[in-house]
Amino acid sequence: MTALSPPDAPVDAKIAQLLRSQRDFFATGETQSIEFRRQQLIRLKAAILERQTEIVDAVRADLGRPEYEGYFEIGVLDELTYVLKRFARWAQPRRVGLPLVQLPGSAWVQPEPLGVVLIIGPWNYPFQLVMSPLMGAIAAGNCALIKPSEIAPATSQVVAELVSATFPPHYVAVVEGGVETAQTLLKQKFDHIFFTGGTRIGQIVMAAAAQQLTPVTLELGGKSPCIVDRDINVEVAAKRIVWGKFVNAGQTCVAPDYLLVHEDIKAALLVALQKALQDFFGDQPAQSPDLARIVSNRQFDRLTALMANESVLVGGDTNRASRYIAPTLLDEVSWEAPIMQEEIFGPILPIMSYRDIETAIAQINARPKPLALYLFSRNQALQARMLSATSSGGVCLNDVFLQVAIWGLPFGGVDDSGIGAYHGKASFETFSHCKSVLKKPFWFDLAWRYAPYANKLGFLKKVIGMS
Repeated sequence: MTALSPPDAPVDAKIAQLLRSQRDFFATGETQSIEFRRQQLIRLKAAILERQTEIVDAVRADLGRPEYEGYFEIGVLDELTYVLKRFARWAQPRRVGLPLVQLPGSAWVQPEPLGVVLIIGPWNYPFQLVMSPLMGAIAAGNCALIKPSEIAPATSQVVAELVSATFPPHYVAVVEGGVETAQTLLKQKFDHIFFTGGTRIGQIVMAAAAQQLTPVTLELGGKSPCIVDRDINVEVAAKRIVWGKFVNAGQTCVAPDYLLVHEDIKAALLVALQKALQDFFGDQPAQSPDLARIVSNRQFDRLTALMANESVLVGGDTNRASRYIAPTLLDEVSWEAPIMQEEIFGPILPIMSYRDIETAIAQINARPKPLALYLFSRNQALQARMLSATSSGGVCLNDVFLQVAIWGLPFGGVDDSGIGAYHGKASFETFSHCKSVLKKPFWFDLAWRYAPYANKLGFLKKVIGMS
């Protein structure tokens, strides 16, 4: 294997040499062994279990996350167990039937690894959202290079330490750093780039990947609407909405971004939302041990600017020194308000009302397609209408957030909210090429396809379905 650069080598040289060493290792074919992949997934699982306290502590340092929510990062183990039980079956060739005219012969689809992949992680779930795609890359037989978010430095360090202690760098490695490091990585030729983050940076990643004709998976975000119909259990709906919105201080890509509430039930829902906030965080949310903080001053300033001049129903308190923003409900928000022009990604929930569901659907469809759409309603006809009339990465009916933890469901966006999907088998497929194979024997060879073509056109028309 190629020796790695010395510690004082330039970043560009280190990355280039690291990539060469991974390409050399991939070329040996060792990563294609099912047993090799299984052992690496087992090692990854053991490493996460061993360092779970470090991971939770790091997320607390970066995001002020309560211990309970910190363990959401360790929830990646559930997906890892799911993948370990199934990936060998996913890797098997899949037979495809042949038309009569192609017989005798056999055809199949054979998954193969892509090669060396780049995983660029976000800051909001800084451990889980690099480990989840990593397990898919390993299960599919690839080498991987990980760039954690520098905005969550404590977790970035834990990721780097865990990976370096678990895998040789010519197989899986971590490159830490800021924007310049990311730019250097994006100049390299990878076989796939998996990016999780905001739409603006996603555009930069995609533009850079285009220069190398590198395929991308972009897990982005958007303004995920939550529509609340009249036919609901108000108290249960309110608790679920408040939990899904304010977990991790609203810094979740699938958090409900705004509420569209039927006007007949709005007053009752507002009372229930306020009660849920009181039950969850008490009279002084700033003192609650169960409320995370905003990740950076930059994000804090952006959020406080977004809710300026809005009608605050509950909350609105802020403290820049501790990056605290109270769980906030905004009433009577207009579609033209600044807070409705971009993903909020914070503990602020605008609330609007509707009378006619078709008008509400039109408003949703007038905006970029969201990563998630939520509908609270017992009305099955309305559920069907919402599913058929809107487009989003995913939908959850009568709950929020939890759709992302069903490993049999692909998770990803559409249009502005993302390209591609992952989780479970979808992750395996994202990091695989499905190679088509046709095998023919020599012992049977009809002359219908060969020149001269005289007197053969009628048979060809039958073959292609013209008669």
